[in-house]
This record gives sequence, structure tokens and C-alpha cells, in this order.
Amino acid sequence: MRTPVVLLTGVDPDALATTMVSLQFDLPTAVAVRHHIDVERAVLQRTVSDVTGVLEREEIDLEHACVGCAVREDVLPTLDRLAAEGRWASIVAHLPVGAAAQQVCAAVEGDTRLSRRLRIAAVVAAVAGPTLVEDLVGDDLLVERGLQTSEEDVRGVGEVACALVEGADALAVHGHVEASGLSLLVDLARPDALLAATTAQLDGARLLAGLHDHARTRAWTDPARTHHLPPVPPCSWRVDLRSDRAFHPARLLESLGRLGGGRHRSRGCFWLPTRPDDVLAWDGAGGQLSVGRSRPWGRQARHTRIVLHGVGHPPAHLQDAFDDLLLRPDEAAAEAWSRTTDGFEAWLGPVRRAA
Repeated sequence: MRTPVVLLTGVDPDALATTMVSLQFDLPTAVAVRHHIDVERAVLQRTVSDVTGVLEREEIDLEHACVGCAVREDVLPTLDRLAAEGRWASIVAHLPVGAAAQQVCAAVEGDTRLSRRLRIAAVVAAVAGPTLVEDLVGDDLLVERGLQTSEEDVRGVGEVACALVEGADALAVHGHVEASGLSLLVDLARPDALLAATTAQLDGARLLAGLHDHARTRAWTDPARTHHLPPVPPCSWRVDLRSDRAFHPARLLESLGRLGGGRHRSRGCFWLPTRPDDVLAWDGAGGQLSVGRSRPWGRQARHTRIVLHGVGHPPAHLQDAFDDLLLRPDEAAAEAWSRTTDGFEAWLGPVRRAA
């Protein structure tokens, strides 16, 4: 029989800690394991506890203090070991602050040895109500809050927090939240994700029943998703920009900030005439933007789609900015797209071939 695992993610340490305590009370037959990365000391700290108290506290030296190392070297082996002991009905796993659950989910799904013992029942994103809007679309960096997961971690808080919300099966809010923050949270989350307005409202039994579906999560977080989105909640806005045309490489390089800059979340996909085979991912929040190669288009029709979310009123220039970046019909014929450079090599690698 496989042991169900609830994975806790978030960028606010207090929200994570409160959510973990709430689940421990609600699931008295569970074992809880918390991982914390001490970047300065390059140490991974692990604490295991159940209703009887703390069972173990360990520090593990990491060659590179990063989430990938922590998951590979201790998170997964610890989950496997606790399940193998057979003492507990379930596991609540508090991942390092800022760490996504996808690596753990993919490993359990893809490793037959792990999947014989473990079942990812739910991924929970714990959020702080009072700072929710700032956490999702503000311009703070993780390092400015002392929350970086490695010395090289230069990510924005919003970029990380939005991705954790979008990849969650359930959301737990710690502390008072304004209507605008709650609306933005609902708009970013998967439409069928559970929402607990307080951490005490989390239903442990429902989480263990099996909310998580890895394929469904991948479809929602896929940069090249094509499905229609649900209605926009009140107190927030959404702009869904679509085209079957590519972005013009030079104009995009010069004007990334027109869409990527600002107090909003933006994500999606685009393509370039210099890289027609690649789905190129767009991932931005709070003025921080990253672009990268996601996967080949394969049989999927090439398209460009950027979805932006925010609170208050949407910037008036978004549609015009998007239209200006698109390749015009006359440019498709006039430009020599067979050239071997497009200015995006630092982010996307060398140009391999062109349309």
C-alpha cells in the first residue's frame, strides 16, 4: 500500500509553518518532515516529527546549496525511508521555502521504486494574506528577503510565488487577506484547486483522498496551453493576448519591458521565425521576466499567447504593445530569417535553423 504525501510549498516561512501545524493537528497519524536550506553554511536541515514530538534533527552538508541537490540528496530518500517504516498513515512534507513541488512529483511518478511506496496526494501552496498582492506581483527579490535557495538564486518573489500557486492542488491563506489579493489568487490558481480561507480550514482527509493529478497540473502550467480560461474574478483583471504569428526578434529584444515590466503576472509562450521548432516560454511577475526554451512544438500548431493578471486597472498599452511585437506579413517575406543569430542566444542558445 502506498503512503500518501502532502507537499507544502510557499515563499512565506510563517504561512508554511502555520499550515504545517494545522495539518499535523488534523492528521494525527501523519509524520511531518521539514527541510530548510541554510545557504550561507551550504547545509540542508531536516526535522522529522509526529504527535509524540520531534523524532530527528539532522544537518546534511550539500556540495551545492540548492533545491535540486536538496530534493535529490535528502527530500526524496527521506520520504521513501519514512514510508518504508510503515509507522504512519501519511506524510506531510514541508519543502524548502521557495522550492517547487514539480521535481518531487515528477520523481515519484517516474521512478518505479519510489512510486511503489509513495503517492503524491496533494500539493498545497501556503500564502500570507496580508502581503499576498505584494508577494505575487511586487518587485522584491528572494535575496532581499533572505529567502534565496542558493547563492546564485536571483529570482523575484513574485515569479516564484505565482508559479507555486499555479502548480498547487490546494491553497491555504494565513492571516487576513484583502478582496483584491484573494481575487488575484483565485485567478492564478488552477480552476479546480481547493481554497482554504484560513489554514485551519484545510481538510486533511480531503487532501489525502487524492487531489493531485500530475498530468492535469502539467497542462495548466504548460507555457503553450490553449484552453479557454474561466471568468475573471471580481477585483482583478486579466488580458489574454493571442496570435498565430511570431514575435519579431529585434523588436522583442528592444521592447521586452512593454509587456514584461509592471505590477502584474504574465506567462505564456511565443515563437520566433529564427527558431520555428521551439516553444519559447514567457514567465514574468512584478517586473521580473525570464524567457527560455520549453520544448519542441511537435504536432501542436505554433502560436503566441501571453496571459497577464493583475489588480486594479490593466495598463492601457498592453494590446498595442503585443501587436507591435508581432511579425507583420510583409516582414515574413522581406527578412532573411535564415541568418544564424537573433540576439537571444544568451537565453535560448544558438540558432539551429529557421523558417
